[in-house]
Amino acid sequence: MTEMVPRRVPTLRQLVLDCLDTEQAPFSKGTLVAFRQRLIEAQMDRRLIERTIEIASQSQAFGSRALRAALDSSPLWGAGRVEDTYNLMGHALKKVIHVVADQQGRELVEVAKEAGAELVCESSLKAALDRDWDQQIQKDEALGLVLNVLRAVETWVQTLQQEDAQLAQLSLSIAQQVQEQDVQVDEKGKESLIKGVAKDRRISVEDGQMRHGRKSRSVRVDGYKRHVLHDLDSGLIRAVGITPANIPEASVTEAISADLDRQQVALKELHIDRAYLSSHLVRERSDELEVYYKAWPVRESTRFSKQTFTLDWEQQIIRCPAEQEMPFVPGGVVHFPKETCAQCPLKDQCTTSVKGGRLPVKCWHREEQVQQSKAPERSRYDL
Repeated sequence: MTEMVPRRVPTLRQLVLDCLDTEQAPFSKGTLVAFRQRLIEAQMDRRLIERTIEIASQSQAFGSRALRAALDSSPLWGAGRVEDTYNLMGHALKKVIHVVADQQGRELVEVAKEAGAELVCESSLKAALDRDWDQQIQKDEALGLVLNVLRAVETWVQTLQQEDAQLAQLSLSIAQQVQEQDVQVDEKGKESLIKGVAKDRRISVEDGQMRHGRKSRSVRVDGYKRHVLHDLDSGLIRAVGITPANIPEASVTEAISADLDRQQVALKELHIDRAYLSSHLVRERSDELEVYYKAWPVRESTRFSKQTFTLDWEQQIIRCPAEQEMPFVPGGVVHFPKETCAQCPLKDQCTTSVKGGRLPVKCWHREEQVQQSKAPERSRYDL
């Protein structure tokens, strides 16, 4: 019987770098990441799409016609390692010691001892801390030890020569940033981790722009989102953009428009995810541009839906079915007063509250554009 040898599936890197027959990696992942960073710094990362468009123009694959296009995003994982608070601070402090040791031509261990940072220079910070990570008391103790090292290094950096101190401060500022975003101090002076995640929390030492984000409720992204404008007629990618994972999709459309302007083309039909509805492409569109998006699902209810409330965008007033009016701010939440709702003859059709008072109505900042956009199905807003 012939032995079955499993077929080795090539990686994307092997395909791109033309090294399919190489049994061992020709270089490390870090080298590839560093090379990619150099390409980005030289703005060569955009050359592929620019050259593709140039060739397509020369071959008359497309001309200056108005585009029918679809815009959507997908996860783009960052190059840096995602770490928790302990390792983020420890990693940054270890870089401080490394920089000074290299600058002074000394051993890492020697400089770490001088700075009082031997703890963070171990091969594994968590192992060096030697705590039971299921016990909150021991986790707080570990945090205190790392913060003590941070304070020791801050004091030590102040004793360095100006050139050494400036180099060290670059990495030290990362540790200080992590402390500011992740650590709180109570009225008794006790330090602990903040519950929840800071709005613009740093998640990597090596890649400072990476962020936690979500593509959907079930798909989390650690890094970035890439945005691609796809020509529905030619099949070509006509424009691209990248944002940190926590930035709303709508923020990228300025970059998408800049790509199209360089090509001297305009959009006549745009198919988008609802996340782009508040973008300038929708808000500032011409009469010739048709916008299509997936409608919100219809929710069955015996009570008034949000669509029964009238939004006066000029005066910024919301009016309920009983003709009661309240001012609103786009993107804000409106609460109708309990006293008024309690006496309303339409109360039973509007709220389940026994004390009266309409449940909050959120006025999405993009609803005015939604009302004017074309949809493949009847549009509906979230309550």
